[in-house]
Amino acid sequence: MLDRLQALADRYDKLSELLCDPDVASDTKKLREYSKEQSDLQEVYDAYQEYKTVSEQLADAKTMLAEKLDDEMRELVKMEVAELSERKEQLEAQIHVLLMPKDPNDDKNVIVEIRGAAGGEEAALFAGSLYRMYTKYADAQGWKVELMEANESDLGGFKEIIFMVKGKGAYSKLKFESGAHRVQRVPETESGGRIHTSTSTVVVMPEVEDIEVEVKESDIRVDTFCSSGAGGQSVNTTKSAVRVTHVPTGIVATCQDGKSQNSNKEMALRVLRARIYEKMMQEETAKYDSERRSKVGTGDRSERIRTYNFPQSRVTDHRIGLTLHKLDQVMDGDLDEIVSALTIASQSEMVERGEYSA
Repeated sequence: MLDRLQALADRYDKLSELLCDPDVASDTKKLREYSKEQSDLQEVYDAYQEYKTVSEQLADAKTMLAEKLDDEMRELVKMEVAELSERKEQLEAQIHVLLMPKDPNDDKNVIVEIRGAAGGEEAALFAGSLYRMYTKYADAQGWKVELMEANESDLGGFKEIIFMVKGKGAYSKLKFESGAHRVQRVPETESGGRIHTSTSTVVVMPEVEDIEVEVKESDIRVDTFCSSGAGGQSVNTTKSAVRVTHVPTGIVATCQDGKSQNSNKEMALRVLRARIYEKMMQEETAKYDSERRSKVGTGDRSERIRTYNFPQSRVTDHRIGLTLHKLDQVMDGDLDEIVSALTIASQSEMVERGEYSA
């Protein structure tokens, strides 16, 4: 592990030299490429530098213990050894995680689709609650949310809502959210106070560029129509809404919430590329047998991944058996504990499958 860390540190230092080179500074492509590579190495570089410092300090402290010291000084040195040893173990664990193979999509923006499923209006209302939860989480992360498409229900929920989350690491933290989310609560549509169970589905897809998934103009059909609001009523008389169909796969994307037909087409193409890419990833995943699939799920929208029980203020992630009794905070966007647990479970699964060794 130390040899690998030193090689990464050497590369980081070399990149620092390259970024100071006038020839690189005048080459926009190289400047962007080297800057990104160094940024990707920054966290592990900083951890390694601290690890070296702590290791040296620990060695010095242990050497002091072998010398003749008075009782008071010996106790102080022992305390320092204990603190440095603990910090060294923490850094080793952190570096172990940082050196794991990285999903190439982790730093990408994401496109999130939420749909009301079983439960009618209550499912649509819960879809709205999930949308609020994710926007609150995005705000806490310093990310930007861009609404792409929304189909409201009569009571103010969403039959379907599609939005983009822009920010570094968005996919790495939201990728485990795909699946069926179940809610147990007394719905606003229930007058008798009975607890109902409803579900909404979530799909999280990395944003992909045209160079990653080529969508030829000759392969798409573009239809325009008038935008509509809740209940299907027309909200304007111009054909600004756009439906894009990828003929080879039959995949369709629609957008009507943009300011113009051109902006709606651009957003629909973003969603279309993401859906094509998702289909490609699902086909790739299907090549593996069930034993090689991650414990945190396949991303299948029909897979029940989490239950939100309002009467007990409980949220349970079924994939890793995590239960938290702080539903209000979770619905307000406090997803850090869940995201961290899912990430650790995924990393542990990689180690068990033999896909990583230090």
